Amino acid sequence: MISYLARRLVTSIIVVIGVSIFIFILLHAAYPSPARDVLGLSAKPNQVAVWNKANGYDDPVIVQYLHYVNNVLHGNLGYSYTDNQTVLALFKERTARSVYLSGISLLLAVLIALPLGIFQAVKRNSIGDNIATSAAFILYSMPSFFLGLILIQVLALTFPIFSFEASQSTNVFVVMGDWNAMTLPIVTLTAITVASFSRYMRSSSIDVLAQDYIKVARAKGLPERLVLSRHLFRNASLPMVTLIGLSLPILLAGNLITEYLFNYQGLGLLFYTSLQKVDYPVMLAYTLVGAALVVVGNLIADIALTIADPRIRLA
Repeated sequence: MISYLARRLVTSIIVVIGVSIFIFILLHAAYPSPARDVLGLSAKPNQVAVWNKANGYDDPVIVQYLHYVNNVLHGNLGYSYTDNQTVLALFKERTARSVYLSGISLLLAVLIALPLGIFQAVKRNSIGDNIATSAAFILYSMPSFFLGLILIQVLALTFPIFSFEASQSTNVFVVMGDWNAMTLPIVTLTAITVASFSRYMRSSSIDVLAQDYIKVARAKGLPERLVLSRHLFRNASLPMVTLIGLSLPILLAGNLITEYLFNYQGLGLLFYTSLQKVDYPVMLAYTLVGAALVVVGNLIADIALTIADPRIRLA
């Protein structure tokens, strides 16, 4: 198992390095220097050249990349000249809010999807299963912005139960307590995620119910509740471990569309505004951290699956 994890760790590091090189070169080709943002559009070519030399932007691309990697390893993600702040400071301001939005949505989605998938598998082809399946297909195929707009129209404008805008507080604890403002963003993310997770859980549960050990447990007279809790739940939940691990990058970005739709001051909205302002340092840092989290999520999912499933450890 140790050798397997070591191989996975080495592979993950190589992937992150490869992604970082690709993204850096791609953005460098589109935005070789922020000199115009700093000096202004009226700056003369010689002034731009002097600024580039003073800040290392006249070095070869590979040299600039190595400098950037060195800075990242020392906690320096770059500088946003449009916001006049370090990228790390911008991330620190918004990370907790994005983690809360995505984390609570993911937690609720798992708590709903697991029992729902098992219910659908046990009662498959029943009226309840057909209704849940139809709802899951509708939500799964529905863009998150469309669902959010429907919720805003119905629950915030037509019937003013909740706020149409997410909490604007910079204090994450205030945001956590503002359920009137945060309900619709959370419901939007949760509903879309439940639609996906419940389908996987239903399919996995159906496969497990067809296994011989389930039939033996029932033949021995074990109560159905214990059959489902002891034999079905753990084995059917294994694919969910992978899905949850792959959902880790959501904790970075929240959801770009949802944050923009509800004007939620998280990392997703920061990335959106960076696109509008052509703020490449923020875009580069956001993309690199996102890529790193995807790899870390895969690694965590592999480790968790190895711990949860003895068959993988034996293999």
